[in-house]
Formats: sequence, C-alpha cells, structure tokens
Amino acid sequence: MEDAINEFISYLGNVREVKENSLLSYRRDLTRLMMAMKEENIYSWSEVSEDQLSSYVSNMTEHLMADTTISRHISSIRSFWHFMVESGELENDITEGLKAPHIERSLPKILTEREIAMLLDQPDLNTPKGKRDKAMLELLFATGIRVSEIAMLKIDDVEFRLNCIDFKNFGQDRIVPFGQHARSAIMDYLKGGRLALLGDTTDEGILFLSATGGKAMSRQGVWKMIKKYGKMAGIKSAITPFSIRHTFASHMIENGADIQVVQEMLGHQDIASTQRYADNKHNYIREIYQRTQPR
Repeated sequence: MEDAINEFISYLGNVREVKENSLLSYRRDLTRLMMAMKEENIYSWSEVSEDQLSSYVSNMTEHLMADTTISRHISSIRSFWHFMVESGELENDITEGLKAPHIERSLPKILTEREIAMLLDQPDLNTPKGKRDKAMLELLFATGIRVSEIAMLKIDDVEFRLNCIDFKNFGQDRIVPFGQHARSAIMDYLKGGRLALLGDTTDEGILFLSATGGKAMSRQGVWKMIKKYGKMAGIKSAITPFSIRHTFASHMIENGADIQVVQEMLGHQDIASTQRYADNKHNYIREIYQRTQPR
C-alpha cells in the first residue's frame, strides 16, 4: 500500500509538478487512511470497499475534524483512486459516493473607497522608499496583480505608451491595463526614487527595489509594507495583498465588468476562481452598506 502512495506522490511531483507543501499534504492524508485500513486488517488497496471509505469519512466527522480538513482528505483520496484506476492498479473508482461537507465561502475583506484613499495617503513622498511604496500600492489597486508578480516586475514589463503590464516575460499571454494615478506614481518613483534605492548595485531592471541592496523585494517585504500602512491608516482589520486583489476584482464586477475580462486580468486559469466574486456581488453590496451607512 505504501509503494502505491509513493508512486502517486512521484507522479504528482514529476508529472503534475505539484508543489512540495501539497505533496506533503497528500502523503499525510493517504498515510492516515492506510493506517486506518491496516487497523481493520486490510493490506491492499483493492480490498478497500466503498462502505469502508464512507465509514472512514464519517469517523473524521465524529472526531470533530474541521470541514476544510475533511474536504482536503476526500480530495486526496479521490485523486489517489483516480490515479490507481488510470494506471490499471484498481478496476473501479469507489470514491464517487464520498460526500464532502459544504464549506461556506465567506466574502474576503473588501476595502471601501475611503479606506483605499487612507492607505494610499500613508507613504512619505519625500523619500525614495515612500515614492516606491506609493507606486506599488497604486499599481496593486489598479491591476489586482499577485504579490509575487509585482515583486518580480521589470521596467520592461510596463508599457507606458499604452498604460499596461505585459506578462509575456512571465510566460503568460496576458495584458493588464492600469490608470493615470498608477502611471503618475510609477513615473514619480522612477524619476525620484529608484536610482537612490539602486545605489551601486548592478541594475537588473527590476522595477520595485528593496531599500537595502537594490535587489527585488521579497514577497514578505511587500506583505510587511502593506500591513504597516494599514496600521498607520488606522484600518482595524488586517490588510494584505489578498485584500487588495479581492477589492480590485469585487469593484470590477460591481461596476459591470465582464467576468471573463476579470478572469484574464487576474490570471485565473479556471473561471470558477473568478466566479466567486460575481456570486458574492450582493453580499459585497450589503457589507459595504452596513459599514458605510450610519442609519
């Protein structure tokens, strides 16, 4: 049984290129299932029945495991069984009847226009670092791009003539436009901030440089920067790059943008990832009303 798990993990890593953290989760979930089956004197995956899998899932519920954890276990089991059937090791897929618990997807933190303005007012534009941070925040709110993308963005990726980011150097056929506020902030940073941050370091063309060493900022550095300005602005809830990305997408959907356009701008492979913003549209309106309407 363990050999089959090892083959599955190897397939995920080498063929599907699944990340290490996910591989560890798959292995942990399947090893737990294997140990439970061995306690019932089952030593081959072909001996496992549909009823035994259902009982295993029910046992997790009885032990008050979180719904998200149970859903992850079921997903791991289903993926493993699909692999075993496809490879000819098992004849039938007995996982179709497994019922994952319903998980309520809550609306992410959405910033109001007032909160956005407060956040954007925090960087000190008299310093190179402040000019950089202002430009980064403006660009994040204007495009909804990922923190990993803005950290590695190069000057050549920005098309100032058309006011857009071209992600061809990221291996993507994706262009994301931005507005005049972001353009002005970026130009101000390029004229009066970037060279000071670069110092004597060799210029590799990275747009947003760290304050030490003139290299690309780390994702953690971007997170800390946003968190710092959120506190300075007096915004009580934690502000993260995800908050800004969610705010961008929700505002686009709320203002009538086509969901496929938003999908392309966000770089979602699956439209279902974008659909949640449309599904949550009315909840978003209600949340903003409750937070901003005094009566």
